Formats: sequence, C-alpha cells, structure tokens
Amino acid sequence: MTRTSYLYDGVRTPFGRYGGALAGVRPDDLAAHVLGGLLARHPTLDPAEIDEVIFGDANQAGEDNRNVGRMAVLLAGLPTSVPATTVNRLCGSSLDAAMIASRQVETGDARCVVVGGVESMSRAPGILLKPERAFASGDQTLYSSTLGWRMVNPAMPPAWSISLGASTEKLAGIHGIGREAQDAFAVRSHALTAGAWDAGFYADWVLPVPDTGLAIDENLRRDTSAEKLATLRPAFVTDGSGSVTAGNASSLNDGAGALLIGDESVAGEPLARIAGRGTHAVDPDIFGIAPVQAANKALVQAGITWSEVEVVELNEAFAAQSLACLQAWPDLDPDRVNVNGGAVAIGHPLGASGARILAGLAWELKRRGGGYGVAAICIGVGQGLAVVLEA
Repeated sequence: MTRTSYLYDGVRTPFGRYGGALAGVRPDDLAAHVLGGLLARHPTLDPAEIDEVIFGDANQAGEDNRNVGRMAVLLAGLPTSVPATTVNRLCGSSLDAAMIASRQVETGDARCVVVGGVESMSRAPGILLKPERAFASGDQTLYSSTLGWRMVNPAMPPAWSISLGASTEKLAGIHGIGREAQDAFAVRSHALTAGAWDAGFYADWVLPVPDTGLAIDENLRRDTSAEKLATLRPAFVTDGSGSVTAGNASSLNDGAGALLIGDESVAGEPLARIAGRGTHAVDPDIFGIAPVQAANKALVQAGITWSEVEVVELNEAFAAQSLACLQAWPDLDPDRVNVNGGAVAIGHPLGASGARILAGLAWELKRRGGGYGVAAICIGVGQGLAVVLEA
C-alpha cells in the first residue's frame, strides 16, 4: 500500500557571500547547525526515531569530503544509531535528497527522514590530479573545485563542456532574451527578497549561524537598479553580443538548509503534502531549460495542471535561464514565481538551494492558506528536478 509523505518543517541559514561572513565556518559545521536547529524546533521528536538523514552536497572536495550527512549527525550530537548518507546531483542535490526521502516514506522504508543540503563555495579547495606514478616530473595543474567543469574527460564533446555562463548565453540567444529583460528580472529578485525580509517572511525559519554576525542573506542589494546593472560588463561573451553579467546571475555562496519529511505518524501538523516529483535531462550546453519538463512531469504525477498552481519557487541560476523556463510555461502567471525573491538576490550555495526553494515554497503556501506549489531547479551538465507540494 502506497503511503503519503509530508513536509513538516524547513529551515536554512542566511546565505553568505563568497569570502564573506560564513567563509570561516566549515561545511560540516553548517550542516550540523541546521540539523540541530531543525530538531530543536521539534522537542517531542526523539532523534533516535529518525530513520535516515540525507544531505545534498555538490562539491565534496574539502572538509565535506567524508559523507557530510553522517558528519552532521555526529557533530549535532544525534545518537550514533541514526544512519546518514550524502547525495550529489550538483545544484539539485538537496531537492534530490528530499525526493529520495519522500519515496522512502511512501514505500514504507522509513517514516521519518531528515533532509538537508550544504555548500561552502568559499572553502572549496584547489585540487590536483593524482599522479599516475610517484614523483611526477612535469608541471601539474591546480583546479578550482568551486564551480563548473574540471578535469574534463577528453572524450567529452567540447560543445557540452562550455561554462555555465556561456551555456546561458546560448540559451538567451535561442529564446531571444535580451540584456534589458535579464536586468529587470534581477532587479525584481532583489526587490522581492528585500520586501520578504522586511515583512518577516524569513524570520521564523532562517537560523543565523552563531558568531558570524550574519542575520540576513549577504548577497542582497537593496539599492540595485536597472541603471546600475546596465553598467556591468558581460562576463562570458566579450565581443559586444553578451548579455549575462554578474548582476543578472546568481553568485557564489555559502549556506545550509534542512527539512523534516515523514508520514502521518510524525508529531505535529505538516506544512504540506508531497504530491508529485519530476526529473528531466537535456544536452549539457542548454542545462538551464531542463526544469521545464521536470515540472511538467511532476504536475502530471500530482494530477494537476499549471492553472491550479498557486505559487512557484524556481531557482534563479541565471535571469536568462529563468526567463527561458517561464517562456516554456505559457499557462503560468510570472507574478506567481519567486514571490519572496530568488537566487539572484538570495544566493545559490549549490547543495543547499534545493532545500531553500522547497522550504520557501511550503512556508509561502502556509502563508496563503493552502494550495498547490511547484519547486523546480536546473542542474549543471543538463538536468532538472521538480517537486509539487499541496498545503
């Protein structure tokens, strides 16, 4: 018999800027902080009864290298009997973790699963290929593990391994999305994020990290304007035709989030039912469009259409990428998307972003008094994920 999975709670840290307020905090400590903070909100939940902890983490090349989910369990002081694993679907890692957890609950493999996601892009190390033999005599290349392709297999078609920004420029060209529209989208993201913070939307579920002095998302720019963004130079195409800049793209960030997922036996009132899931893949050089079909599939599984969707959380990897997705959902009112801001303003710590958008979706549905919502995210190397919630 298929069971029902519910999202009971969701928290996150404020997201820190690259080299900013959270740069001094190890990723395993960030993960432990949100895990412990989540459980502190549920004093009647015995941690020993948690069937599984699943964390998403994209890089895993530094202090988060040894199953950061398990490290979070141990550092947060949970019983050593609580098992944990770490999953990697790049930007979609923590949304993937939530999808895995919901399947575990629905199949009866678990009744209570804690999901999380973490990334410290500030602390992502430089890495070297291991020499094929000891004492290599030639020069070696140090690769940044912060973002994007590295140590590319020579069999990979070069067209696929272009940078994420170059891929977004390609997507903008395909879909006719110009610089002005991208900058306007970015201004909207900052304005809505600032408004949501001012209105108290984030106050109850964003957990500051002790001794960092960071109370809100560090990347937020309240004074951003179209005029200011227009002065920025394109970052990836410099021949005069480029449109993607640092101002209309998400940034490099640090942060973590955690979610409580379970069946109806978990104590307390759930925020939402997990009603549908969807995955999709496309060519790596147009990765940003993959959420379109992932969300369409999730809606089919949930048995609803876009006309029934109250609100959407679409991770804003780039303004152009988000606008391309919105073009492909003609039945979705763009004003229902990212009503509390998005990653262009909030930030995009890769492994944590899925937890952020799913928690944000659930809290917004609760604020509205219920309805259906969609959380969707694009993923480097050409994938997309989506989850439908019903509150």
